[in-house]
Amino acid sequence: MAFSLGVIDAPTAVDPVCGMTVDPRQPRGGSHTLDGVAYHFCAEGCRRKFAADPTRYLAGRREAMTAPAAPAGTKYVCPMDPEVESDRPGPCPKCGMALEPATPTADAGPDPELVDLSWRLRLGLLLGVPLLALAMADMLLPGMPLGHALGHGPFLLLQAALATPVVLVSGWPFLHRFAYSVRTRQPNMFTLIGVGVGAAFLLSVWQTAAYFAAGGAGPMPDSYFESAATIVVLVLVGQVLELKARRRTGDAVRSLLSLTPRTARVVLPGGREEDLAVELVAVGDRVRVRPGERVPVDGTVREGTTAVDESTLTGEPLPVEKAAGAAVMAGTLNGTGAVVVEVTRVGGDTLLSQVVRLVGEAQRSRMPLQRLVDRVSAVFVPAVLLAAALTFAGWATFGEGPERFARGLVSAVSVLVIACPCTLGLATPMAVVVGTGRGAQLGVLFKDAVALEVLSRVDTVVFDKTGTLTRGKPKVLGVVGPADALALAAAVEKGSEHPLARAVVGYAEEKGLTLPAATDVTATPGQGVSGTVGGRRVLVGNRRYLAENRVAGDVTLPEGGHTALFVAVDGTLAGGFAVGDEVRPEARDVVQALLREGVRVVMLTGDRKEAADRVATSLGITEVVADTLPTDKHHVIEALRNEGRVVAMVGDGINDAAALAAADVGIAMGTGTDVAVASAGVTLVRPDLRAVADARGLSRATVRAIRQNLALAFAYNLLAVPVAALVSGVGPVWAAAAMSLSSLSVIANSLRIKRKFSHG
Repeated sequence: MAFSLGVIDAPTAVDPVCGMTVDPRQPRGGSHTLDGVAYHFCAEGCRRKFAADPTRYLAGRREAMTAPAAPAGTKYVCPMDPEVESDRPGPCPKCGMALEPATPTADAGPDPELVDLSWRLRLGLLLGVPLLALAMADMLLPGMPLGHALGHGPFLLLQAALATPVVLVSGWPFLHRFAYSVRTRQPNMFTLIGVGVGAAFLLSVWQTAAYFAAGGAGPMPDSYFESAATIVVLVLVGQVLELKARRRTGDAVRSLLSLTPRTARVVLPGGREEDLAVELVAVGDRVRVRPGERVPVDGTVREGTTAVDESTLTGEPLPVEKAAGAAVMAGTLNGTGAVVVEVTRVGGDTLLSQVVRLVGEAQRSRMPLQRLVDRVSAVFVPAVLLAAALTFAGWATFGEGPERFARGLVSAVSVLVIACPCTLGLATPMAVVVGTGRGAQLGVLFKDAVALEVLSRVDTVVFDKTGTLTRGKPKVLGVVGPADALALAAAVEKGSEHPLARAVVGYAEEKGLTLPAATDVTATPGQGVSGTVGGRRVLVGNRRYLAENRVAGDVTLPEGGHTALFVAVDGTLAGGFAVGDEVRPEARDVVQALLREGVRVVMLTGDRKEAADRVATSLGITEVVADTLPTDKHHVIEALRNEGRVVAMVGDGINDAAALAAADVGIAMGTGTDVAVASAGVTLVRPDLRAVADARGLSRATVRAIRQNLALAFAYNLLAVPVAALVSGVGPVWAAAAMSLSSLSVIANSLRIKRKFSHG
């Protein structure tokens, strides 16, 4: 049981390292909890010294410390009704199933419910199998020697002795949940199981007692000890298998959680390095990540170069090159280079933690499809109880012979057991949990189950251009002129932070050009830059800039949608660069795949029409809306929705936020701005448009599985209840087996999402 205790405030606390007085409510050096006691520090250095060797500083000082503190309790939710939430484990007040942690932990450990039910199942099998064998032998072989040797009375007592521990010990969790459902007036699956098992067992006890009360004379009465015990055993089998299967649904999140190392090698002032728990690492620290290690924090590379495998977090299969200034994420795997990383985010703020949090929230949300299930479930259990009562009354009234009452009871118990509503309750949440977990492995995060469902119905996809269909970073796409002139241009641009300048310098470095030093560099905003390199005057800029500096001549550059930069050396035009935003290599395949599926594709951009048309033509997009403001994008999305379209908007920038929010489902590139990500229902962690197809395919697979699950649940109950009520050969034992099998079929069908769906 989890508890949440607050820290007891004190007027002052004592730093255990230096002895200074500290305000425990706002300790400048932070706090550290050890053995349930919170210690407060005047400075970060004191906190780290204490964390490294606490026993050195505790002697004689405990009395000066503040009161015990406990971490906030874990939230527990119901697997069938995720909106049911509690701060402690226990049965769900609505369905009776055990509540589960809202978010899986990396160290899952043994499931206490699974451990408990497993030993109860072993006991049930140990006693139930011989009991069933005795009962079946007695029914199939009435003249068997055992029945005559023991006599009717001892034979009944033997069955009672075997059945009682199975029902009362093995079946105790179900009986407890049955009582809880009655006490809370929330009928559920355990209401039906409890009534069915209780009726079969108590009737058998009553008939056995009546037999002995009558002196043990006459034929042996009908008993249903084996039915009660077998129902318990089969329900236990189903519950154990279901718990194991549900545990698998959290594997995706647990695999993400296990990626973060527990320690980080912190580079301390003075160059000394020390391994510290990740919890002690602070923003601004520098940590060394050695070859083959996982990155412990989010940060920026400051020293060294390497290639990082980000596949477990983003789904990107190829390692990504990292040099000074590149961002790295916690949980990713470093390659063969050692790097020093400056920490930007730790703990719950890292991208990995945000992924886990989003997945947990999505798994606990409810789809609109669930409303149908809710309406049916509200009347399902009362309807089954009524059906069982009518079944008994029907057999008792219209049956033939003295056994009609017993037949009515058996059929009523069969109806109660076979109509267990767990299949219906598991149909939606199981598929949502599997689908969102698989999405996390593919670098696709669904904010909630609504986004997961709506995306499956999208018939129009609107793409932003810059940063979405294109990389969002200018790149040299064409050059004219000798290499030495281009090197001079790059030398002048080297000191500038302008995106076009960085593109020119990047091109020169890619080509291995040597960049001499430039002096007297002067920039004219919006036009160009000038400087002196080796005594030569170099100008780099647009046509207007060169014209104003009286540079004559012309070179041919592909200006269609590109920015033209011209290079002049000592007053003579020497060459130029065509700089443009490079289209993502996978963009055309993604767009064409959507078009082949009948999806309407629209480009919506604030860029000028010439540049937009060039990109659209290369991708095969025929609908282009350019020169738009953020409000214009919002209006375009609304207009499409007013046409009856189900619209998905894919974007990455602040100017896309309003459109992302206006769309039926917004899809944000994870490399985009925080406001764009916050406005979207789906976030693509990896900067790859194929993730759009992954998200859509996964949503369709998940919704398809949900519909299959619901169809299976409804069909099962529509067929099973009448059969159990009307066919005399269906007894409680077969009903229990069918009920368990139906639940497992829903779980197995949901798990198929993980096996069937693959990205590419």
